[in-house]
Amino acid sequence: MKDTRVQEPCKYIPEKMVSEEEQKDHTSVKIKVLFFARARDLTGMTDMSLEVSPGATAHDCLNELISKFPGLEEIRNCMVLALNEEYTLESTVVKDRDELAIIPPISGG
Repeated sequence: MKDTRVQEPCKYIPEKMVSEEEQKDHTSVKIKVLFFARARDLTGMTDMSLEVSPGATAHDCLNELISKFPGLEEIRNCMVLALNEEYTLESTVVKDRDELAIIPPISGG
């Protein structure tokens, strides 16, 4: 018996060339960190970029920030975190281009 099936020609699809920068983008998450009140005083900054691993939580980001700015340990137990302008828990996973705000207690009269 003769095979009468039509064979589709093979298609060659070259692999996409990915630059080192694009590869790095897939292996890290970049967020913007905002510092308010005492956090701004302790870091000397109003904001900064932070690069963390995919799946990192706000807690992981906070640990990274404290390693860069040990003075933040002073307010660690009394600060509030906001992710993209919404109060958040330290267990929340951050995503690329998120904005994490460090908000210490505010006092005044």
